[in-house]
Amino acid sequence: MTKGYRDRLAEGRRAMAHLVHVWHERNGWSHKVLPALAEALDLGRVHNSQISNLRNGKLAAPGPEVFLALGQANAVLLAGLDPIRERLQEVHPELLQVLADGHAPLVNAAGQPLGAGALFEIFVGLAALPPGFDWRIDAEEAAALSAALADQLCDGRSWRFCRDAVMEAYPVSKSQRRDRFAAVMAGMRDYSAEELDGELLDLFAAYQALGGSGRNGAEGFLAQLRSRAKALGAAESSTASQG
Repeated sequence: MTKGYRDRLAEGRRAMAHLVHVWHERNGWSHKVLPALAEALDLGRVHNSQISNLRNGKLAAPGPEVFLALGQANAVLLAGLDPIRERLQEVHPELLQVLADGHAPLVNAAGQPLGAGALFEIFVGLAALPPGFDWRIDAEEAAALSAALADQLCDGRSWRFCRDAVMEAYPVSKSQRRDRFAAVMAGMRDYSAEELDGELLDLFAAYQALGGSGRNGAEGFLAQLRSRAKALGAAESSTASQG
């Protein structure tokens, strides 16, 4: 039985919420960044509240100008900061600094930027999320994956003995994300499922920098973490039963 249009729309809205959330998470953006970029470069009209509601899955019927602004902003980001540096330095230097810390675009499997049409198709449930934005990490497994990540990157050693090497391997420069990563590695907090979605590519890069194989890509790295989380959980259960 095929899905009805209401089900497709609901799934599309959830997919768009996930996409926008992960996009912001990877770049360390607030919901104000894309509207500010669109306004500064006259790319279209999108409001802070619309971005916030898109991230929360609460924007039921965005107008075409929202997708136009997002698609054009995405194309600008793919081209890099050099073509827009002078303009932003003139009209919005704070935004330029934010983008210097993170301006990864949304791209499809061919490396092309998602335009207004592609974003609209995702929103209405006619297209799937692009590769790298749908790891299908459940909220229930986030804590176990966080523990497995720390164990993997530290190779079973305590944080005090691997901190310098792991922090050097982590490729993110934004202090807020580095502090959060260090807290997860030290066991002081866990990543949420959405945070893991946003971090996975950089976590995979850290794994490779520490000597891990990149042969199976980020998906293979996630599968490895899931296997390690299962093994750690089994070992913990065994220890608890013996006690």
